[in-house]
This record gives sequence, C-alpha cells and structure tokens, in this order.
Amino acid sequence: MMKAAVVTAPGSQPIYMDFRRPEPREGEHIVEVSASALSQLARGRAAGRHYSSSNSYPQVVGVDGAGRLNDGRRVYFFGATAPFGAMAEFAPVAQTQCIALPAAISDVTAAAIANPGMSSWAALTERAHLVRGETVLINGATGESGQLAVQIARLLGAEKIIATGRNPEKLERLRAGGVDTTITLASDESEMKEAFSAALRSGIDVVLDYLWGPSAHALLLAAASASPVERALRFVQIGSMGGLELSLPAAVLRSKPISLMGSGIGSVPFTHLLKAIEGVLHAAADGHLHITADAVPLADLAQHWDDQAGKGRKVFVPNPR
Repeated sequence: MMKAAVVTAPGSQPIYMDFRRPEPREGEHIVEVSASALSQLARGRAAGRHYSSSNSYPQVVGVDGAGRLNDGRRVYFFGATAPFGAMAEFAPVAQTQCIALPAAISDVTAAAIANPGMSSWAALTERAHLVRGETVLINGATGESGQLAVQIARLLGAEKIIATGRNPEKLERLRAGGVDTTITLASDESEMKEAFSAALRSGIDVVLDYLWGPSAHALLLAAASASPVERALRFVQIGSMGGLELSLPAAVLRSKPISLMGSGIGSVPFTHLLKAIEGVLHAAADGHLHITADAVPLADLAQHWDDQAGKGRKVFVPNPR
C-alpha cells in the first residue's frame, strides 16, 4: 500500500488515504513521486469536468509531477496509468512520458512550471507558429499561466506584448516587468471592445486566450470591425476561466482574416506537448523563466485543494524531507 490523494466520485473532494501500490509493467517506469502541482487540469479531471477526464472512480488525482526512477534518475512525468495519478507516493508512467530533468531545476519548480508553461509554449510554437518580431496579446495574463505566457512569448521572439486582466496591481507589475501595453478588462463588454479596437489599430498578430467568455467575444467582434488590415489574426484558445461558451456571429470569421483555433490535449499531438514541456524545463533551468511555488505536504491536501491564495502555485510533496 501507499499514501495517495483519492477521489471516489465526480465532484467529491480528494481524500488522503491508503491506496494499492502500483506494480511495474512492461514499458512503464514506477516513479517515486517527489512533487506534483495542483492545476486547473488536475481539478477538472478529478471532478469529471475536463474533456479529457476518464470519469472512472475511485482514482488517484494529479496529472503530472517530478520524481525519481529506480536507478535514481530525476524525471518529470505526465500522466499515470489509470486509476493511478501523480498525487501519490508512487506512480506508474509510460517510459515515453518521462523527461529527464536538468540538474539546475528543483523537483518542486519543475512540477510547478511544466503544465502552465506548456500551455503557451505549445500554443505559440505548434498552433500560432509565432514569427520573431510579431505582436502577441495575452487575454488573461494575470493568472499563473498568463504570467508565464508573457515570459515565454518574449523568449520565443515576440516584439510587442499586450496583457489583459482584471487585477490592476498585477497588470502594473507585468508592465514594470516588460509588457508593452496593458488592458483592464471591464464588466461592460462595449468598453472592452473599444479598448481592443484601439490595440488592434496598432496591429496584433497572435492572441493567446486563457479566458473565453465575454472578453474573447469582445475581442473577436473588435477584430471583425477593425479597419482593413493586411495582418491576419491567429486567435488561439487555451483556457475558459471567463466562461465555457460564447455566441459568435458567422460574419466575424468571414469579414476579416481571423484564424480561430484551440491548443491543448487533443489539438496538439501528445509527443509535441512533451517537447514543449521539455523546452519550458530547460528554459527555467537556464534562468529564463520564473514561477513562485508553494510546497505543502500531500497529507495536508484537504486544506489546499480549493485554496487559490498562498505564496504561489501549490505543489504537493508526498514525503517532505
């Protein structure tokens, strides 16, 4: 047996409890887990809300993490063979889904940065095919993934970065950190559309959208009604923190050169997602990317599962040393 965070039904809270220890199978590693981050993907899968959820219970929660193999090698891993997950003392993982960790990155940092960093790295390289010197607008830049997206867009060659969000203090910090323009998301959609129209007049090549909902709707309407421009807009949908659905007039996609696409599990080949994660890990090890991580014992999971506050991204440690 081992200790693990287990969810027994859709929508129920994970419980720290005993769970059977995985046995090694051909083509798998048994990873001794040292760190696993709490993400929206982990929450969504555990609750059965995410489109990639297995909806099979009981299951160990957690989608990725860092740990050690039997021979002592440090690895990052994504996915574990059901019903196992990353938030446990041990996880069975396909050998092809393990990435060697650079020596300069800690297990906690690797677990914290891989998933949110991959979201924008894959979107920019696999979907938008960012060209050095282009302008990128990040819709929802004040969250953890959005803040990393700012760093990654600059690292991958964006000349100008526009950041949106509701938190004025975080927007100001992003501006101080090198963002060229910020847009405060208002409650009134017409105000948002006006602000987006002003930004579009200067030219935007790529949108990374972490919100969907009203802000994405206003942005797409603004793009459709903007003055004729030569630059096509590649709109990449990544997250839905602002809403799951929106109603979009068909003319939006006919009246202007707008490419609307998604980026995530399914729209990007899994091997390419792992390649994006590898890029993020090496960039972080080289000091080009930064994230704040809040390491807490896995045994204290109940206190933190729904907690959005704290010193940074929550990372659960099965056996704190």
